Amino acid sequence: MHELRFEASRSSGPGGQNVNKVNSRITLIWNVATSACSQEAKEILRHKWKNRLIGGEEIKISAQEHRSQLQNKEEACEKLDALLLKALFIPKKRKPTKPTKQSKKKRLDSKKLNSQKKQNRTKLKAEN
Repeated sequence: MHELRFEASRSSGPGGQNVNKVNSRITLIWNVATSACSQEAKEILRHKWKNRLIGGEEIKISAQEHRSQLQNKEEACEKLDALLLKALFIPKKRKPTKPTKQSKKKRLDSKKLNSQKKQNRTKLKAEN
């Protein structure tokens, strides 16, 4: 949490006096370079977030959904958590498998049925 920097500003949109006078929007700024992440994680984040990083090092996340500054602060932290989990998630490698006899039979039966269906659509030749 000490690596995060928060800036408050007025949020946009409807809301009357609350929007006009209260700094409820929170912008979270996190510097990837000075974070406590491992070097490998930093490289992954730089690669996956190359279009989101400002100056190649910082990421900015804004939250203005709520009326309260505290709720928006929590929302911004949740957004950062979600982005980190998505970026650092490594999917399991797929184990190649062979089709079973039943699945092969089912596929061939389906092909035969489709073939028969299309054969039935052809015009019959007139006999003399």
